[in-house]
Amino acid sequence: MSNFNSLTVSELEALQTELKEKYEEYKSQNLNLDMSRGKPCTEQLDLSLEMLDTVTSNSSLKTADGVDTRNYGGLEGIPEAKEFFANILEVNPKNVIIGGNSSLTMMHDTVSRAMFHGVYGSEVPWIKFPTVKFLCPSPGYDRHFAICELFNIEMIVIDMLEDGPDMDQVEKLVGEDETIKGMWCVPKYSNPDGITYSNEVVERLANMKTKARDFRLFWDNAYAIHHLTDTPDELKNIFTACEEAGNPDRVIMFSSTSKVTFPGSGVAMMAASENNLDFFRKQMFVQTIGPDKINQLRHVKFFKNTDNLKAHMEKHASIIKPKFDRVLQLLNEELGDKGIASWKEPNGGYFISLNTLEGCAKKTVQLAAEAGVKLTGAGATYPYGKDPKDRNIRLAPTFPSLEELSKAIEIFCLCVQIVSVEKLLAQK
Repeated sequence: MSNFNSLTVSELEALQTELKEKYEEYKSQNLNLDMSRGKPCTEQLDLSLEMLDTVTSNSSLKTADGVDTRNYGGLEGIPEAKEFFANILEVNPKNVIIGGNSSLTMMHDTVSRAMFHGVYGSEVPWIKFPTVKFLCPSPGYDRHFAICELFNIEMIVIDMLEDGPDMDQVEKLVGEDETIKGMWCVPKYSNPDGITYSNEVVERLANMKTKARDFRLFWDNAYAIHHLTDTPDELKNIFTACEEAGNPDRVIMFSSTSKVTFPGSGVAMMAASENNLDFFRKQMFVQTIGPDKINQLRHVKFFKNTDNLKAHMEKHASIIKPKFDRVLQLLNEELGDKGIASWKEPNGGYFISLNTLEGCAKKTVQLAAEAGVKLTGAGATYPYGKDPKDRNIRLAPTFPSLEELSKAIEIFCLCVQIVSVEKLLAQK
């Protein structure tokens, strides 16, 4: 079909009638299809089932240095886990703390401690400032934004470009305002755009001048090993870049195995400079006597080495890549060349980011919900849930079956077209 923008009023009205008839057919089926969160499907979870057999009542539950993982202690995680996951983060094991099952918890706690105690190099706790601000590349991760809202941290939207956040905006803001204390980053296969920061962006983040001496990059490398192609994106090492720039304390890195093994029983990790970690350890010592060391041991025994981890992730890709391919195929078939939507084709991660015409995202999501397709709320990818152009929608292809996914995307594309036609008719 032609570009919708070139259609006459009568052609648009005829198309509108046709689309609405199709929509009512779907609506009458009383469907219940959920694409709202980036969850692994059952087949992905099954890949790690054998991990449950690696630690049994007959197993040795001691670490390489003789620590009994059943007991108290081990604030920073067991040595084997620190060494293994340091390879994923591309840092020295001494710069790693292995936590519980959730990197989001580690991020929340790091922000919370900074509010009440500052970070290494802070003159006062962040809460002493009348306002604390974070830069938020958007579209971005809604749970990062929720942390800021919880602590009443003002969020500043930074535009996402093809190679990462708009660094002209970032450098100007951090150079002028000492109340800008942090910046959220999902640097590889970003949520939801699937963008990997370029070498130039990483270098500029490491080298930029900040008015706040205690500014921190919250580097959430959640999708570091979640590739969908045989030629994965490469991300420059921010840890090394910050050290070489003379700003070794600038970055705090986070990751986890939540979408590698079991989301509810994974292993989270944090990496930072020795100065940062020394500062954190004193507070963590009061907060906890130690994480679940048996689960850490279970993960290390299951993977054994990075080659096995790579093979494991290839199995994940073989399950979810057909789903991504199907979504992209349907988007191209149903929306391509119609001038009403654009989207990213990611090389990894868990999402596909689509932009409708301005002012159409909320209505599209609402219409899809009424037809039985639950999507991530429109606006969720922006601070305060407010997309200034009301156009971004995050699609999460991983959880549904291929059949369910196909039907959900067909309905979604239909809703995009209906709402777009309504907008174009209103402009005629």
